[in-house]
Amino acid sequence: MNLPDLFPAPTAANLRPRQLLRAVLAVWDRLAIYLPMVLMAVLALLTYWMVRLAPQLAEPQEPQPKTHEVDFFMRGATMRTYDKDGRLQSQLFGAEMRHYDDSATVEVDHPRWKSTAPDGRVTHATARLALSRDDGSELQLFNNAVVVRDALTTARSGMLPRQEFRGDFLHVFAKDERMLSHLPVRFFSGQDEFSGESFRYDHLNRTVELEGRAKARIMPRATPSQPSSARRP
Repeated sequence: MNLPDLFPAPTAANLRPRQLLRAVLAVWDRLAIYLPMVLMAVLALLTYWMVRLAPQLAEPQEPQPKTHEVDFFMRGATMRTYDKDGRLQSQLFGAEMRHYDDSATVEVDHPRWKSTAPDGRVTHATARLALSRDDGSELQLFNNAVVVRDALTTARSGMLPRQEFRGDFLHVFAKDERMLSHLPVRFFSGQDEFSGESFRYDHLNRTVELEGRAKARIMPRATPSQPSSARRP
C-alpha cells in the first residue's frame, strides 16, 4: 500500500526562491548596519548645501566719521522752533535750505528770521546767507547782515528804543539775547549811533563792547518843558 507524501522533499525549483530571499535578507542585514552612517552623511551634505545657499552675515565694520555733506535740502521752506510750553520762539524762512547732519546746522540762502523774546520783544534779521543750529539757538548771518530789535515799552524797564545792527557778519545767540562780531559793525539805538571794528552785545546785562576804532554819536535828549506860571489878570 503506497501512502502520499505529506512532506515532499524539496526540489531545485523550490530551493531557488528561498535561497534568493535569504540572500536578500542577508544583504539587507549588512546594509542596515551602515544605514545610520549613511543617513548622517546625507544630512551633513544637506546642511552644507543649505549653508552655502544661505546669505552671509555682514562683517562688523567700524563706524565711519560723518562727512560734511548735504543730507537733504528744501526750497521756500520755513523752520520754526517752540519753547517747552509750545509757544513759538522763532521762525526762519529761506529761498533754499541745506541741512548738514554732521554739524546739526542748516545753511540758508537769503534768510528772513524772526524771534520773540520772553518779554515780548520782536527781533528781525536778514542777510544773503545764514547758518543756523537745528534747535534755533544760534544764527550766523553773512554778507549785508541786518538785525533789528523793535521798540518795546515794559513796566519794569520802561521804554526800550528800536535797535539796529549792521555788518558783514553777525552771530546771534537767541536764547541768551547776545550778539557778537569780529568784523566792523554799526549799531543804532534810537537816534544814537555807534560803530567799531568788532563788538559784543548783551541785552540781559545791558552792555555793549566796541573794540578797535570805536565811534559814537549820541543825540541830545529833549528835556520836558516846565509849565509856565499862570499870569494874574
